[in-house]
Amino acid sequence: MIDNIEIIKDLLKFATDDDFYYLQILQRKKENEQLGSNSRVIKNYYIKSVEHLDKVYSEIKQMCIIFNARAMIRLNKRSYYKTAFRSMINIANTISNKDFKNVKSQYDKACGQCHNDTQKKWILDIDEIGRDCNTMILFIERECLPEGNKFISIIPSKNGLHLITTPFNLVEFKKIYPEIEIHKDNPTNLYIP
Repeated sequence: MIDNIEIIKDLLKFATDDDFYYLQILQRKKENEQLGSNSRVIKNYYIKSVEHLDKVYSEIKQMCIIFNARAMIRLNKRSYYKTAFRSMINIANTISNKDFKNVKSQYDKACGQCHNDTQKKWILDIDEIGRDCNTMILFIERECLPEGNKFISIIPSKNGLHLITTPFNLVEFKKIYPEIEIHKDNPTNLYIP
């Protein structure tokens, strides 16, 4: 079991009533071979405060257990305002393509398309349990522009960890660490049963 609630709560920053974080309960094909696709969304949450996350967390964990799913949260916050406008664009495009059955899913699609964070967060996906990341962190901070502190947090995953950083130039990094996947606006693990 992976339970990253305390780590995640420290990373959530709510400056205005327009801020929210996009959280999904996802079934993945890796754990559910019967799925036709790579993943299936069980439920979406729009987390508007740390108190809101605390309030729904028991439900989130129960859904993960029942559906053999993961709770995943995007650490780049969203804007209700920007998401609403992106939804309108998505809906108009969906209707113009005569894809009426997918109109209802356009708000969630918009949540995944646009973030509104002044301090963007990247996820370095390290699929190696027990890997020492100190050398990698020092390399990023000293050798990858801009110089300075880019480390935010380490979030455990089932087969390794997610190293959370601010953006940096990838040219030098990829020469030394070509095997590390970098996700610029993907979710990280909140809870895995």
